[in-house]
Amino acid sequence: MATDAIFTPPIAYNEPVLSYAPGSPERIALKAELAKQRSQQIDIPMTIGGQKIETGNRVAMHPPHDHAHVLGHFHKGDRNHVVQAIESALKAKPTWEAMPWQDRAAIFLKAADLLAGPYRAKMNAATMLAQSKNAFQAEIDAVAELADFWRFNVEYMTQLYCEQPQSSDGIWNRLDHRPLEGFIFAITPFNFTSIAGNLPTAPALMGNVALWKAAETQIYSAQVIMEILEEAGLPDGVVNLLFVDGPVAGEVVFEHPDFAGLHFTGSTGVFRHLWTTIGNNIGKYKSYPRIVGETGGKDFVVAHKSAPAKAVATALSRGAFEFQGQKCSAASRAYISASIWSEVKQYLIDDLSDFKMGGPENFGNFINAVIDHNSFSKITEYISDAHKDPEVEIIAGGDFDDSTGYFIEPTVIVTRNPEYRTMCDELFGPVLTIYVYEDENFDEMLSLVDSTSPYALTGAIFARDRHILNYMSDRLRHAAGNFYLNDKPTGAVVGQQPFGGGRASGTNDKAGSILNLLRWVSPRTIKENFNPPSDYRYPFLAE
Repeated sequence: MATDAIFTPPIAYNEPVLSYAPGSPERIALKAELAKQRSQQIDIPMTIGGQKIETGNRVAMHPPHDHAHVLGHFHKGDRNHVVQAIESALKAKPTWEAMPWQDRAAIFLKAADLLAGPYRAKMNAATMLAQSKNAFQAEIDAVAELADFWRFNVEYMTQLYCEQPQSSDGIWNRLDHRPLEGFIFAITPFNFTSIAGNLPTAPALMGNVALWKAAETQIYSAQVIMEILEEAGLPDGVVNLLFVDGPVAGEVVFEHPDFAGLHFTGSTGVFRHLWTTIGNNIGKYKSYPRIVGETGGKDFVVAHKSAPAKAVATALSRGAFEFQGQKCSAASRAYISASIWSEVKQYLIDDLSDFKMGGPENFGNFINAVIDHNSFSKITEYISDAHKDPEVEIIAGGDFDDSTGYFIEPTVIVTRNPEYRTMCDELFGPVLTIYVYEDENFDEMLSLVDSTSPYALTGAIFARDRHILNYMSDRLRHAAGNFYLNDKPTGAVVGQQPFGGGRASGTNDKAGSILNLLRWVSPRTIKENFNPPSDYRYPFLAE
């Protein structure tokens, strides 16, 4: 749309989180949608260039909490579909890049309103069933956070485009924030529907085109995101949703000269492998690809002797066990002062004994299932070893059962060895390991916190004493990209706590902030001279 106006988009706001209290309209609607999705099986094709691609290679999708039930099937693709997706993306790129920025913004603002409105129950139900999230965890992720990403990204895009250089007399300097040349490859995880929606669309908002490889265990809710984007008016080929194995996609994507960027959330090992592959192929690309990744953590809670015991216990019970500990930010290791340990221990055990575990369709269940058999096997191996190890004591949980679903009791391990394996390894499940330190060893303990893990994603410190809070903040300055004072280390909110960490936790490009969008543009400086010189001679040349 040709215009002479400079538009101001609607002010971004955080989507209100609904309560789903008994008798509430949202609870009634969600219960009905859960029953509807439970009662049917759906076929999910890939989306390439706006076309729905069915391959006949149908893979069943099961709720993690009821693995005998079939939600439907997705159509798995091969390398030819990756080639087709790249061609479709590059074909769509010129007209998408040329679309006025306000029209791109309108698509994602409309998507946010669709998500928070008519699609709210559908998106929540899909996330609850396919990823085994309770209603609250689904609401804050699949609806509130994804709507926040889309609204705040528009606000950040506007701010970025307004960043312009100064001009001197007779000169007009301008900055053109161009999209990257080529296509973006977005690899998304199972644990957050919002991350799955944001990783391909944040670059797309800035005029890029994307290939989106969703995690197989998140495809059921990914197709709802795609449905919303299409209804919001996203043109064909801008985002192409692929269901292919990672190595199959990688063989095509990372050999292509138009590969322009990677937007990734997943494991450190996979990210390092991809980075190495990109580095080895660097001479094949038209430009240096942008590499943006968030790769997990071994997140900590530190409680000083002055910390309020009940608040510490609540931070642990929520921070370690919401969504079965399957958050990159989940509290996984804790260092508790011996002075307050007995109080913290009792409060924590009381919380865990009150937890109810089962399928998310029963709204009384706080704990649901872990995502799949591989995850179940990995986590339970650690728990089984802990049962036999004289260095540790399991003070809560420790049982598991996969006969119906992949259920693991929230498990608390207390160790006398601060370098015990569950204090160091990323488990990505409902296991919290606690080391009780003597008060006089406070400084030594802080050194352990900083050095035990290669990660630096989230961390939380608790103390009443302000001097101690400041001291711990300074000592642990590089230990976490998202740092919490007297709060749990989970629950970052778009527009309030941009998310990301350093060290082995990723590139810290802060999803949900202007810093992330900066990675998807290539600035062009434009200088216009209103009165260009007509003589090469400078005054200093005169005698």
